[in-house]
Amino acid sequence: MDNDPSTLADVARAAGVSVATASKALNGKAHVSARAREAVLAAASDLAFRPNPFARALNRASTNTIGMLTSDLDNRFVLPILLGAEDAFGAGSLSVLLADARDSALREQLQLQSLLTRRVDGVLIVGRTTNPRPPMQSKPDVPVVYVYAPSTDDADLSFEPDNELAGRMAVDHLVATGRTRIGIVNGEDSYAAARDRLRGVTSAMEAHGMELVGNPGLVFGMWNETWGRQAAVRLLERHPDLDAVIAGSDHIGRGVMDAVRESGRRIPEDVAIVGFDNWDILVEGARPQLSSIDMNLQELGRLAAEALVAMIDGRVQHGRVRNPVELVVRGSTDPSVPDAG
Repeated sequence: MDNDPSTLADVARAAGVSVATASKALNGKAHVSARAREAVLAAASDLAFRPNPFARALNRASTNTIGMLTSDLDNRFVLPILLGAEDAFGAGSLSVLLADARDSALREQLQLQSLLTRRVDGVLIVGRTTNPRPPMQSKPDVPVVYVYAPSTDDADLSFEPDNELAGRMAVDHLVATGRTRIGIVNGEDSYAAARDRLRGVTSAMEAHGMELVGNPGLVFGMWNETWGRQAAVRLLERHPDLDAVIAGSDHIGRGVMDAVRESGRRIPEDVAIVGFDNWDILVEGARPQLSSIDMNLQELGRLAAEALVAMIDGRVQHGRVRNPVELVVRGSTDPSVPDAG
């Protein structure tokens, strides 16, 4: 009779699970299904498995280190998310390891493995756009939270700005200031942000019993001032009674403002303009300053980081969380608001 003690691999084999899953089940960790946990515990009992105390201590040990994996470190929208997350991690005396996948799926996998090799307690995955993305190809053995670009797997936890709410807020604000002939100049339709904002705009217009002014073919374009200016020129030529424009981004909004001024109209007396993203260098440099919807990205990063810490502590969460956004009113929609500086 073989009297050699059973190993963790024996337990995993008997339970029909991986060694990593067996280890997590025996140590009471999250991310293990009830069925798998029961199978592991039953196998361990049948085999009279006694875990090595030293190995168990290593398995339970926390490194107090978090991995942050981004697709594009130079992206303007990524930086405030990282700052918010780092603030939250710093408040809990956690160290942060930052890796940049440079928008490469292969590099993302390699960077993830590098973080896991360093025994991080959890990983925050920061997207470069709000387009939903597939989950990581290989599920890590530590908690993962997606932020900005949500995972397409509802079993994952994702945080994203509420772009539909942003669209509704833009319309509600313009209607509150007495505007009735509202058009939109949007960004690229391949971006979920552009589609979601338009969805919010159209739903709010319907709620007010109104329709957008303009040819639907003018709705989508590019994320730059040139497109904003060209589209606004056509919009004003075809609809001279237009009294407000929703710009799909602050860059587009600056172009719209140029076209409105060049047409001889006043901002906001004749045409009010509101943008999205509240990028200070654009909105504060405009004359008058541009009203814009702030995506609260730093807050988004902080909330995602706090959720990751909670998951590390065993409080498992799932689904997509849409964080509220905020309207910042300036002179492009309200003449009573003076330009700062």
